[in-house]
Amino acid sequence: MKQFFKFTFASCLGFAIAMIILWFVMIFSVMGLVATIGSGTDEKKTISENSILHLNLNGVIQERSTELELPPMFSDYALKEIGLDRIMTAIDKAAKNPKIKGIYLESGLLQCGYATAQQIRTKLQDFKKSGKFVYAYSDLYAQNGYFLSTVADTLVTNPSGMIELKGLSSTSMFFKGALDKLGIQMQIFKVGTYKSAVEPFTETKMSDANREQMTMLLSNFWSVILDSVSVSRGVPVAELNKYASEGIMLKEQKDLLSSKLVDKLLYRDEFNTLLKTKMGIAQDKKLKLVSISDMAKNSDIIDDNQKSRNTIALVYAVGEIDGTSTPKVDTRKLSEEIFKIKADSSIKAVVLRVNSPGGSAFGSEQVWYALSELKKVKPFVVSMGDYAASGGYYISCDANWIFAEPTTLTGSIGIFGMLPNTKGLTDKLGLNFDVVQTNPIANFPSMTSPVSAEERMLMQRNVERGYELFTRRCAEGRKMPVESILKVAEGRVWSGVKAKELGLVDELGGMDMALAKAASLANLKDYKVKDYPKKKEFFDQLLEDYGLAAVTRLTSVLGGDYFKEYLIINNIKDMDPVQARLPLMLDIE
Repeated sequence: MKQFFKFTFASCLGFAIAMIILWFVMIFSVMGLVATIGSGTDEKKTISENSILHLNLNGVIQERSTELELPPMFSDYALKEIGLDRIMTAIDKAAKNPKIKGIYLESGLLQCGYATAQQIRTKLQDFKKSGKFVYAYSDLYAQNGYFLSTVADTLVTNPSGMIELKGLSSTSMFFKGALDKLGIQMQIFKVGTYKSAVEPFTETKMSDANREQMTMLLSNFWSVILDSVSVSRGVPVAELNKYASEGIMLKEQKDLLSSKLVDKLLYRDEFNTLLKTKMGIAQDKKLKLVSISDMAKNSDIIDDNQKSRNTIALVYAVGEIDGTSTPKVDTRKLSEEIFKIKADSSIKAVVLRVNSPGGSAFGSEQVWYALSELKKVKPFVVSMGDYAASGGYYISCDANWIFAEPTTLTGSIGIFGMLPNTKGLTDKLGLNFDVVQTNPIANFPSMTSPVSAEERMLMQRNVERGYELFTRRCAEGRKMPVESILKVAEGRVWSGVKAKELGLVDELGGMDMALAKAASLANLKDYKVKDYPKKKEFFDQLLEDYGLAAVTRLTSVLGGDYFKEYLIINNIKDMDPVQARLPLMLDIE
């Protein structure tokens, strides 16, 4: 027995010592990693003569870049995220820098909405005005990447490559069957025939109204894509649509050439040879490729406007409004930021960049109020990204001028409330609840019992008041009668093109046009742009981007749609009971 305790104690002690040593190793490793990453954060990058900007867009395009980049040893395990702001800056600098002769565009498995792709595409069209070239090469072109890449002077793919030209689709997932089996009932309160966000919890298929609006939305988007590709490739729209319907993405690569969807079929080393010939470089020499990050950090060309005393604040509202996951719009912090901007005399105008599917109706109203107060002293313009819908439109509607991309998803002017009733589930589990209360609705809301008739009436009226306020805000902001807003409201989503026709936005265009309009409204001849809210500090960003958030992102990739389903169900309990937002899962492919 003594020997047993002796060996047991020795084993436990050894394990404890090993864990302590491992802990210190991890600490020093993290410190070394931080030092490695941090040392290059503010490093200025130099550009060599006869260089090419390699616009590698394989990855997820986010609205804003992060100051944190993983060192090479971790790059294979990280999900690559690229800031749209950094991409646009890199292209601008490349156009002005005489050392950069052109752009090598590689869209690959681009992950972003069509409005984001449209903005990059437009920036590349502007770049070409400098007289420099744009060559595109990818082994596989995702459909949004091909849409973007057709702007190139020469478009190339691999002899075994593929172009995803197939049309658009949107798949809705319905949870009602699963919830019924579990004994969970979703109690719904809404205004708006087309407010489809609640359908996954109450139906097993799309309603006729939702199918109607989604069909029109996808048709609008597809027309924009076909028109743009047609102009760039010189292929009639009808032929492009025919190729998509015939499944050209699965046909022989020679068909891509004969249909004029690409200019050449080359292996990657052959494409490099093509680039060297274009640059007049000997074949035994290496191409001088400059990354997006290096180009954005380069200071060869100094913008004189950065010396201006006038500032335009570029305020980002990205993600769910008071959502439960990142990125999200924290309405309390954003409202405080807006009031600080209002009080800053050096800031002459504001551009609000909105890329949000909506969220909390209460939070949306708070941001609307802050912006309405800001508007009393300085102009503000809205630039819409992939989404500016429901709550995203709520915070936009009072702007002096609204820009949207043709493929922006906007509108969705509607309100809903949702309360889960888990009594069926708790009965199955044999759980019983008894309540003592002083007043009839003291226990409202309760997840363990259905709402009473009185509670349902009160909740529905609350939602209707929210809808009335929402539509009134839209009418006042757009200077339209409430009756006109009601005709385009009802929770219906619109493309940017259709929203302009209906008067919900003023003009089609991206961030550059929004900044120019803000400068015009403020009568500014020169200005510099400053981003808000301020980016996170280095260590905060390190913990967020490569801590639990990274695990979540990685798990979402490995778990696919099952993980998305889990997140949706899990997040319902944390949502505000009254929402102005799109469906919890809306994918357009």
